[in-house]
Amino acid sequence: MEEYAYVLDCMPQSSIVSKGPKKETICYAVGEQEFKLFELVPKDGTDLSTGDRVYIGKDQKLRTDIDHVKRRIEYKDLSNFASSELEHVVLDIVMANQDRFIRFYNEAQPLTLKKHMLEELPGLGKKMMQAILEERAKEKFKDISDLDTRVPILKGGAKLIVERIILEISDSERRRYLFVSK
Repeated sequence: MEEYAYVLDCMPQSSIVSKGPKKETICYAVGEQEFKLFELVPKDGTDLSTGDRVYIGKDQKLRTDIDHVKRRIEYKDLSNFASSELEHVVLDIVMANQDRFIRFYNEAQPLTLKKHMLEELPGLGKKMMQAILEERAKEKFKDISDLDTRVPILKGGAKLIVERIILEISDSERRRYLFVSK
């Protein structure tokens, strides 16, 4: 279950209630751990911006910004602005949780005799995979910067993780999920 989410977009919505129309702000957000997408209702008077980290867990005392989670949504339900911000916000999540994602590079194993888990990252082929495996055999990677320095042909270890997460979020028909919980 997601405890925290990052705001992608906030916008006022009109809703019909028994006493007439009411303006309600809706925020689109992505979960920090499982990358689930949500529609959130902020508390009255709360001013949220893209990239803000908000608590959405069960403990009401910790919910200083969010009144409630309205519903889980799919990628196609996001506003255009929210979908355009998703890559930037996911990169922020990856960089804030480097230990988790560098562990993927340090522990990824073969899936079959012909395919390695690293090859599931978009744009990462056999040559880059081999370079990563050779470097990690010498010493585990400490963080994303260490990976990028020691494997220069990779051109951005965090970027590949982000691209894979976006693929998993946007394609509900994927066979294999590495980072997103379905």
